[in-house]
Amino acid sequence: MGRIAPYLLYEDAAAAIDFLTKAFGFEEVVRMEDEGIVNHAELRLGDDSVMLGYPGDSYKSPKRADHRSALVHVYVDDVDAHFERAKAAGAEIVTEPTDQEYGDRRYDALDLEGQFWSFSTPIQS
Repeated sequence: MGRIAPYLLYEDAAAAIDFLTKAFGFEEVVRMEDEGIVNHAELRLGDDSVMLGYPGDSYKSPKRADHRSALVHVYVDDVDAHFERAKAAGAEIVTEPTDQEYGDRRYDALDLEGQFWSFSTPIQS
């Protein structure tokens, strides 16, 4: 695992794992459950990881809280193919793949609980 790994909170972490593996291509590495609730999990994409879990009953996902407090940005090998996979799996697309002035081709999407994800590939000159 790298030095920095996002830790995302989900009301339904099991559903989030299913969605993130199907839509965004993550691989499930660790899942810790207690009485059917996923308290902690680790997903991997290439050499990088994201952790997630259930924070308790008082938590509201971004979709229910009507605000975003974070963005997870991920570099992928082929952003257009990744976009097609995410779209086919039902990700809510915020912006379609677009060449950015800073040298990336990028798209943005929301997952099933409204977490904001950005995926890009450096544009080859």
